[in-house]
Amino acid sequence: MEIIRSNFKSNLHKVYQAIEEADFFAIDGEFSGISDGPSVTALTNGFDTPEERYQKLKKHSMDFLLFQFGLCTFKYDHTDSKYITKSFNFYVFPKPFSRSSPDVKFVCQSSSIDFLASQGFDFNKVFRDGIPYLNQEEERQLREQHDEKRSQANGAGVLAYSSPNTSKCPVTIPEDQKKFIDQVIKKIEDLLQSEEKKNLDLEPCTGFQRKLIYQTLSWKYPKGIHVETLETEKKERYIVISKVDEEERKRREQQKHAKEQEELNDAVGFSRVIHAISNSGKLVIGHNMLLDVMHTVHQFYCPLPVDLNEFKEVTTCVFPRLLDTKLMASTQPFKDIINNTSLAELEKRLKETPFSTPNVESAEGFPSYDTSSEQLHEAGYDAYITGLCFISMADYLGSCLSPPKPCVSARSQLIEPFFNKLFLMRVMDIPYLNLEGPDLQPKRDHVLHVTFPREWRTSDLYQLFSAFGNIQISWIDDTSAFVSLSQPEQVQIAVNTSKYAESYRIQTYAEYVGKKQEERQIKRKWTEDSWKEVERKRPNMQVLSQALRNHYYHTDSFTATNTVGKRNLSPSPGEGSSEDRAPGDISDLEQTESCAESLPEGRRKAKKLKRMKKDLSLAGSVADSPAELFEVPDTW
Repeated sequence: MEIIRSNFKSNLHKVYQAIEEADFFAIDGEFSGISDGPSVTALTNGFDTPEERYQKLKKHSMDFLLFQFGLCTFKYDHTDSKYITKSFNFYVFPKPFSRSSPDVKFVCQSSSIDFLASQGFDFNKVFRDGIPYLNQEEERQLREQHDEKRSQANGAGVLAYSSPNTSKCPVTIPEDQKKFIDQVIKKIEDLLQSEEKKNLDLEPCTGFQRKLIYQTLSWKYPKGIHVETLETEKKERYIVISKVDEEERKRREQQKHAKEQEELNDAVGFSRVIHAISNSGKLVIGHNMLLDVMHTVHQFYCPLPVDLNEFKEVTTCVFPRLLDTKLMASTQPFKDIINNTSLAELEKRLKETPFSTPNVESAEGFPSYDTSSEQLHEAGYDAYITGLCFISMADYLGSCLSPPKPCVSARSQLIEPFFNKLFLMRVMDIPYLNLEGPDLQPKRDHVLHVTFPREWRTSDLYQLFSAFGNIQISWIDDTSAFVSLSQPEQVQIAVNTSKYAESYRIQTYAEYVGKKQEERQIKRKWTEDSWKEVERKRPNMQVLSQALRNHYYHTDSFTATNTVGKRNLSPSPGEGSSEDRAPGDISDLEQTESCAESLPEGRRKAKKLKRMKKDLSLAGSVADSPAELFEVPDTW
């Protein structure tokens, strides 16, 4: 089902229902690019550590946009022994909620855009019809702003259309605006004296003029009128004044509050789908999904943490259970019978012996996919076939049991070894990023770090190491690379040959890592010393700041009635203008609580979920078939 901005609200209940009913989900994303600097080869070096890979992707991939999100839910029908699927294809775009909302900047990679265009991707549906979203911090700030404005207005006892800072006495109007305000007042007087006219539409004007109008009307007409700001099709803003009694005024204010809540829900947009997936705690399947997970957390939850361990904690909070089908297909018992683990080839291989094709059917009202047509790189389709691959491989594990188990549940112990391990592409000896514990640390005593002139090519490195037999080269950048020797005892010989070389230098992997750690410690110490210096100077800065305040804002220069030192040039919060509104809580239509959840609270939730995992009843598991039967290996 294709979901864009215009049909998102009307279909959101279907998404919620599909998530609630599902046994597991499969997801996939399409991006505006992959790397903003290094080539994909350099971005995915064969000897990256998990920390290095995370930092590379965080630095070079997060400025791209995830603009299509595929979700396919799978529910097993025990009566007919088949899976019922519901596929959704969301087009996502960060349309600003208002003029004061975040105006997201993102980059595009020409090769990625060209590739998606060649696959028939409709970019108009992204940029024109994409569903907006807010991350949790943006949502929290908007809700707090809205609550603060309402509490200030209610506490001051003023009408909702007036500014909380407005005084009961006449405002001071600049000379160049007096004629304009006098004309507005005359029009309002004519409206109040007319028995036929009920509303008055003022001409579009500036934000400052609208503020003057609101402030003037708040003391001159405390009752009998209702004021709000509307917007023309050309985005011009104007004020509408209506004659109302007190009961009608209260009714309109309630309508305005409800509208603000609805507008905030619309601004949260697609993030509500991610919140629903997260709150379900169910298994989420992906294929080579590290980048999908990083973008999802970054765009719809919070900016990625600096530290890898912090990222793991946040990720297990958002997605308590993840499974990567590329890692699953690259692990025994599948490794020896599956030669190509790319998604398209994996889907084809799993249709052949010894695997069985899953029995699946699209739910009524949902379009069905034909795998023979290969709609690859449509996120919804990729999510669908990712789910099919998981079912085929899980059922194969069940067939290895005695007696065989025809259908393996998403909660079975058989697949637990694959939980929360994300495939690390092209890393030679660390197959996965472990979200629930420390990562593997291979010795790498056969690996050399080589630096050389920028003009060197791969052939030069092969020539340099020609006496050492078979080697593997992993480029780091234009002037350095890792070289893996077939025999560790040759490492010291290679290092010794470079002692007197002028154009290149060779060191062991251990020496390379040690020097990097020293550099980090020096940098950390420099940073700490810099902060200590800042703290040492802070008292003097505070004294200077106080002196400046005393100079420019001396209390004797203000009258008793004018306690504000600066003019607020923004329109009044009570206008009803979109840049000043910050809607409140989510309406009761879909949710009763804020989607935003503070990071500490999310961490507590993650730890609670981990404790709950031990108590879960694992449907479909076999008592005499321990999970270790198909353990993901520590070495590759």
